[in-house]
Amino acid sequence: MLKTIVASARELLDAQYAALGVPDDHGGFAQFVVDGISDAQWKAIGPLPRQHGILAAMLRDAKAERLADVRKDPRFEGWPSAHPEMSDFLGVPIKDGEEIIGALFLANKRCAKPQGDCGFTEEDEELLSILAQHAAIALTNARLYERSRELTIAEERSRLAHELHDAVSQKLFSLRLTAQAAAALVDRDPARAKGELQQVAALAAEAADELRAAVVELRPAALDEDGLIHTLRNQIHVLDRAHAATVTFDTCGIKALPAAQEEALLRVAQEALHNALRHSGAAKVDVVLARRGQGAVLSITDSGKGFEPRAVRRAGRHLGLVSMRDRASGVGGRLRVESAPGKGTTIEMEVPGG
Repeated sequence: MLKTIVASARELLDAQYAALGVPDDHGGFAQFVVDGISDAQWKAIGPLPRQHGILAAMLRDAKAERLADVRKDPRFEGWPSAHPEMSDFLGVPIKDGEEIIGALFLANKRCAKPQGDCGFTEEDEELLSILAQHAAIALTNARLYERSRELTIAEERSRLAHELHDAVSQKLFSLRLTAQAAAALVDRDPARAKGELQQVAALAAEAADELRAAVVELRPAALDEDGLIHTLRNQIHVLDRAHAATVTFDTCGIKALPAAQEEALLRVAQEALHNALRHSGAAKVDVVLARRGQGAVLSITDSGKGFEPRAVRRAGRHLGLVSMRDRASGVGGRLRVESAPGKGTTIEMEVPGG
């Protein structure tokens, strides 16, 4: 999007060069998009510019700069030897509210007249300011997406930390106690010690399976390469081995879905499976992904203890229902929860056709 904005600015305002800079927190630029300069020229110029001269002024003062010759401005501090020569200059800050998040600028207005002043005009400044607003929207959306992704990663880490503590740590604690009991019995009651050691082996195998299941969830799912069905099937197979409950997966009539929908469906499935296997006490969990109209529906049904839907506020916090609903609505879908004490729980997520 930024490349399109920069190229459009150069073309619409008939300039030789255009650029857009996104500052970092260390006096430089995190991103610098240019148009009108070849790859070879850009490589020869060297490192990204620092925040100095006119660029620093725009980022600091939040006002447009329109100069007949940037080289004659007292704030000009020169440029690298391979940098193209620039004279007339037009730059505007890119703002998100009161925060300056970048700068968009042009240089060397093309002139149809053989002689005379053909620098940037007030109308050029107005048009560039409009393009800067579009750049602000693109940058703000990117920042919001990154923050959302970081929050999702933090939520996943927190959930997995709890899972490792609740499952693997408890298994290892039991394994340690059982091993100590075997050591105490080995001399006076070898037969009982042998039985305890067999229990140690069983607990170690269960702990390994629990850890494997956690690692599968921690490892980013290869949705781009494997698709939702293959990814879900693999994860459910591991969970079925790792837990006492039987976990099944069935699918029918599903084709590839938009990437955002597949990711949301996978995350909801993971959350619902985690709840069913850790908290419901279910002996069986069934996962079904099926076509519905032009879209798809995912259902996770467990035979566990269930809960009272009227207490959904308390249960929602405990079971991550708020997060699952947000994921569903974020891709234009909806989430339905059916449960009753002693009757198990069904989580159903439906997404429209892509």
